[in-house]
Amino acid sequence: MIGWLAGRVVHQLRNGAVLIDVQGVGYEVHVASSDAPPFDELLELFIYTVVREDAIQLFGFNTADDREFFELLLATPGVGPSTALGALRTMSVAELAYAIESDDAKKVATISGIGPKTASRIVLELKGKVLGDVAFVPNEPVDHVDAAIDDALHALGYTSHEVRTALRDVTLPADESEALRTALQLLRRP
Repeated sequence: MIGWLAGRVVHQLRNGAVLIDVQGVGYEVHVASSDAPPFDELLELFIYTVVREDAIQLFGFNTADDREFFELLLATPGVGPSTALGALRTMSVAELAYAIESDDAKKVATISGIGPKTASRIVLELKGKVLGDVAFVPNEPVDHVDAAIDDALHALGYTSHEVRTALRDVTLPADESEALRTALQLLRRP
């Protein structure tokens, strides 16, 4: 089993995976971070290996704690590697852990591929297991973004991180349709 890799990023694939050159061998690793690592940058990842009859998949994480959290998500019935990875691409481990500990199944259900039933199951199965000794203070949500606008942006595929980054220090119009239009314009900027 591969547990850790260190190498240079050779290529970013469309599916979110990166190709990492480790002394002349290219490994395709599905990374949890939604931010693409810089090309030719040395990258060290803790690896979770999935061996199936038709494929071997590698999932990479910046820290061992992130990998352990991924494994906890996999222990939940109905949550496979793709769904767990999608969850960690949508929210930070700290955000997701806080949502689980706060019984916020609605927040967990904003993750693409996780419906209300699976979100409730995740909260039920993992509550009390995710924070441990870690003290966590949640990031304050962007207070000027209406929940309806936030939900609409999530439904369009934007992550919480993307929304927070694009709308930081921005005051949106009071009218919901104008606010959504403005938010979309800001999110589409390079």
